[in-house]
Amino acid sequence: MPGKSLKEILIDKIKETNDPLLLEEVSNLFELQEPESIYRVNELQKKDIEEAKEQIENKKTMTDGEANKDTDEWLS
Repeated sequence: MPGKSLKEILIDKIKETNDPLLLEEVSNLFELQEPESIYRVNELQKKDIEEAKEQIENKKTMTDGEANKDTDEWLS
């Protein structure tokens, strides 16, 4: 008999645990993969989203490091 699949191993681990925090985290992971939320945005938010998409398309973005540096300077 071949070894257990990853899916079977995970199912066994979930069955064995009584840790509510771990079970909550597993639940959260599955919810992220199957979102049920519908986001409603107003006109200003739609405009901002479109502007952000254009900036991405035009490569007008910054790295995480650049953003952190700008934030640090702004907060100083």
